[in-house]
Amino acid sequence: MATSTILSLPPTPLHHHPSTLKTPKLTLIKATSQPTTLPQPLSITTRTNSWQWKFNSTPIKIHFEQLQKEPKNESNKGSSSYLKNVLLVPTISDVSTVEEWRKVAELIVGRGGEQGEVGYKATIVDWPGLGYSHRPKLEYNADVMEKFLVDFVNSPDSPISSSANDVVIFGGGHAATIAVRATGKGLVKPTAIAAVAPTWAGPLPIVFGRDTNMESRYGLLRGTLRAPAVGWMMYSMLVSNEKAITSQYKSHVYADPENVTPSIIESRYALTKQTGARYVPAAFLTGLLDPVTSREEFVNLFANLDLDTPVLVMATAGSPRRSKAEMEALREAKGVSKYIEVPGALLPQEEYPEIVAEELYKFLQENLASGA
Repeated sequence: MATSTILSLPPTPLHHHPSTLKTPKLTLIKATSQPTTLPQPLSITTRTNSWQWKFNSTPIKIHFEQLQKEPKNESNKGSSSYLKNVLLVPTISDVSTVEEWRKVAELIVGRGGEQGEVGYKATIVDWPGLGYSHRPKLEYNADVMEKFLVDFVNSPDSPISSSANDVVIFGGGHAATIAVRATGKGLVKPTAIAAVAPTWAGPLPIVFGRDTNMESRYGLLRGTLRAPAVGWMMYSMLVSNEKAITSQYKSHVYADPENVTPSIIESRYALTKQTGARYVPAAFLTGLLDPVTSREEFVNLFANLDLDTPVLVMATAGSPRRSKAEMEALREAKGVSKYIEVPGALLPQEEYPEIVAEELYKFLQENLASGA
């Protein structure tokens, strides 16, 4: 089936292009690309494992990685005041992966705990149906993803269950917005949130809109992508090929095309070849993973947060025009305690990890250094 029989599309993005209330708490900062003071991490233990999440009786193997630096002082081991827990959640996209957060996690964990500072334990987790997690044929939507995040934080057998009420959440893109939505509902209670290049609209809705005619076309495309045989053909044509991945990374996922290396493309291409790889992208591309449907709802998610919860919004200087407009709508939004701009586009945590880690570490120190 030709693409044009369903929807006239430009090359499909792997990451999307996506009443403001005032608050006196807002801090505006523009980060630069100057070298940071974060040292290279030393003696960090990384544990890779899986956790079984059950959704509607379907067991799903979830991939996660945990990083921790052992304290030099034996008396600090096991002290709740020594280690603070940080959960890092990848940007939702066709090629979403824990890899995007690894360097940032290493830098933060490697820095913490020195000279009496608070130390940090980092957990990076892949979404169900993405990254290195299993990819069953579910009816994926924003509610499913929110349920997963809530369960991962709160379930008694979760890898971070002991820190459910003492965890900071860092999320990129849609992941950040889903985390904010869950927090606003009281389903998770992080001690702080950082939204890195936050987005809310999938690739097609942000370009073509959401009228009845377009929603019908999205449904047809989604059904085709999920179908046997023809779904793989369509997915390979739109997403699962190295040329398409390279084009999207160089055009809007990264700000500097020179930073897109062959190893990155190879890694992302391999993810698109896993069994079931097309199911979540079928939902993401057509807007089913969008946590809200308008900018007003997006801003209100942040405005509805408890003002005692510190919230950092990290916008990017090189984001696609539509996505940047959504980020900038949060510049003076109620509920946002700190707004900064860093280099990068839709994946700054991977393209400029030193700069992102430096700003996130400052945010942690400003809000958690006292052990709050």
